Amino acid sequence: MKTVLITLVAAVLVACSPYNDVLKGDDYSLKFSTANTLYQENSKRSYEKAIVLFEQVFQHAPKTKEGETSYFLMAKSYFEKGDFYMAGYFFGSFIQRYPYSLRNEEAFFLTAMCSVNNSPKWSLDQTETYEALNAVQQFIDKYPTSPLIDSCNKIIDDLSYKLEFKDYNKVTLYDKTGNYKAAVSYVDLFMEKFPLSIHEEEVRYLAIKNGYFLAENSIDSKKKERIEETLQRYRNFVNDFPSSSYIASLKALLKPWEKDYEF
Repeated sequence: MKTVLITLVAAVLVACSPYNDVLKGDDYSLKFSTANTLYQENSKRSYEKAIVLFEQVFQHAPKTKEGETSYFLMAKSYFEKGDFYMAGYFFGSFIQRYPYSLRNEEAFFLTAMCSVNNSPKWSLDQTETYEALNAVQQFIDKYPTSPLIDSCNKIIDDLSYKLEFKDYNKVTLYDKTGNYKAAVSYVDLFMEKFPLSIHEEEVRYLAIKNGYFLAENSIDSKKKERIEETLQRYRNFVNDFPSSSYIASLKALLKPWEKDYEF
């Protein structure tokens, strides 16, 4: 009984709250100022309340300064409360509705940031990461003198490394599971995609290591060719990384081939 009474009292308080009065009223100047106050409170619940009021102001007067501001802050409210799909939709719509707005650079940037925030962790499907890269690059192309360019370049580096790290982990997974042929092939693909990778030394070592086992487990008709390919990889590796800590282990691995092949 006590719980029911508390619930009823709370419902009455909400119904009689100043916010509810503003929400149901016809004073759009008050709706606008109240929405701005709520936006400044910087909490998820306040953003949710502000969104409703901003939408009312926009619907009432979409072509006014207050209508434009309300639509923009509605999008920012979604962004601040972490709803990046909705925020991205409204920022994109804002640019279309107000093509000459002074807020368009920020709206374009925040649209890109919505895509960035929707990019998943490296182990998941990276479709949205590619979309985020495209969105950030579009901002750079559209606003090449923006003070946000340095931030954009850093974001692109971070997103690109996420893609690189995912592919690097594919190489290491093939190595750990003894999938020799896939490991060798994927190293070539990896280096083609990421020629300046910080993982170059390691993945090229893994290509030689897996190349050795692939050759050793090959049928006679393919064995000689695969040995020669692996040895060429080894020579190139030693030439490019003469001080590598991997060289000693590679020499030990390839030792059985010394009597028949020149290193």
